[in-house]
Amino acid sequence: MTALAVFLIVVGLFFLVVGSIGMMRLPDVFSRAHALSLTDSLGAVFVLAGLAVYEGFTLNFLRIIVVLLLVYLMNPAISHATLRAAYRSGLRPSAKEEK
Repeated sequence: MTALAVFLIVVGLFFLVVGSIGMMRLPDVFSRAHALSLTDSLGAVFVLAGLAVYEGFTLNFLRIIVVLLLVYLMNPAISHATLRAAYRSGLRPSAKEEK
């Protein structure tokens, strides 16, 4: 079980690192949020699943599962609300021309 937990946590950390790189490399807030919201959800789900497997079937396992479900369900809504507020406040996507 420990090997499975470590594997899930490492996979989750990989997605979180990829999301961090996307935050630094992409040009505007909309592209950054797109990359981050996708990888953040997936990374958090894998890390929390790994913690749940490591914990075993205890009360903490149920708490971790509840947090996992909340993150999975609320992250898209939070990302959407944040980007909608950014757009309404006057931020626009960058208009870089491709060559």
